[in-house]
Amino acid sequence: MKFVDEASISVLAGRGGAGCLSFRREKYIAKGGPDGGDGGDGGSIYLEGDETLNTLVDFRYQPKCRAESGTSGAGKNCTGKKGEDLVVRVPVGTSIFDIDTDEVLGDITAPGQQIKVARGGFHGLGNTRFKSSVNRAPRQTSPGSEGEFRNLKLELKVLADVGLLGLPNAGKSTFIRSVSSAKPKVADYPFTTLVPNLGVVKVQEHRSFVVADIPGLIEGASEGAGLGIRFLKHLTRCRVLLHLVDMSPFDGSDPAENAAAIIRELELFSPTLAGRERWLLLNKTDMLPEDEVDARCQAVLDALNWQGPSYKIAAINGNGTQVLCSDVLDALESHWEAEKEDPELIEQELEAQQQMQYEARERIDELRGRFRAESRAAKEASDDDDWDDDDDHDVEIEYAP
Repeated sequence: MKFVDEASISVLAGRGGAGCLSFRREKYIAKGGPDGGDGGDGGSIYLEGDETLNTLVDFRYQPKCRAESGTSGAGKNCTGKKGEDLVVRVPVGTSIFDIDTDEVLGDITAPGQQIKVARGGFHGLGNTRFKSSVNRAPRQTSPGSEGEFRNLKLELKVLADVGLLGLPNAGKSTFIRSVSSAKPKVADYPFTTLVPNLGVVKVQEHRSFVVADIPGLIEGASEGAGLGIRFLKHLTRCRVLLHLVDMSPFDGSDPAENAAAIIRELELFSPTLAGRERWLLLNKTDMLPEDEVDARCQAVLDALNWQGPSYKIAAINGNGTQVLCSDVLDALESHWEAEKEDPELIEQELEAQQQMQYEARERIDELRGRFRAESRAAKEASDDDDWDDDDDHDVEIEYAP
């Protein structure tokens, strides 16, 4: 199954049924009167979180959602049937935006959580509603109102407590394989990881956290190079970022400069995300001479002027990962306990996540706009009759695992 983390859909709620114009006419009954019933309300549209889904690919093939309309009223004061509500299942972690107004409609953060995205139309009134002492035979009814129509953008961001950062082949997938039961593909070439992977790290019984591995960043990622920039938004929900640095690069590059490059790209993508709590993991220390490990690691920390937490690990054999995971869980639990005692911290966290997501959307939209401009310029220069100007293949982020 392809991994798609963005989709645009249109939703149209059901129209309300019209009211009925009717009068009571029965044999042997001298007096009749208005008996037209009301119509039924139109069905509304809800998005519901489903933990069995992990992609928005279904909306590629069904981008339109329409709820059932209410039926018209009938005589004998019969009310029309209400239109059935439409419940659309989406992956947990989906954010919903109104394309036309840029309004944030909500986030699906738990299985079974529902958000109403389009309200059904109100029912029309039958002529019975308009009878009065001075109007005993009303011939007035009202039609049902139209259902709400919206153009929506869905963005899927994986729900994880910890996110992994680093260059391709820095050892992120090896790390997640080492500390969890997840088995992402591992190979000795760049961009082995094409889609985000999740793993549950179980430190003790009933004590665990979720870690997310995304495609690696490269120099120029903020300008659209590579894959990782498109998946950085998945880290906006993470409380702690683990920055893996390859201490023995196969190309002989400087580990400190590689780490600095990732930090620069992060700052260009989202300053708020760059200011997130970040720990430095000096990986692949097993490939260094034993008597040089401490000196080389300290040289990297000095070059970066690093003041935060740092760990020397070898993900391939698990060296140093147990202490790291225990410390990470302790830090996460301290955050969770603080939020229980002070609800304002939860609001501040939500505001920070929204700001990061806003900056991520702005940056990605800017890159897409630049791509379209370059595509139009190339079309005009080549004057190719077969050029498809409506090709938005870069708008939807899609990669085959």
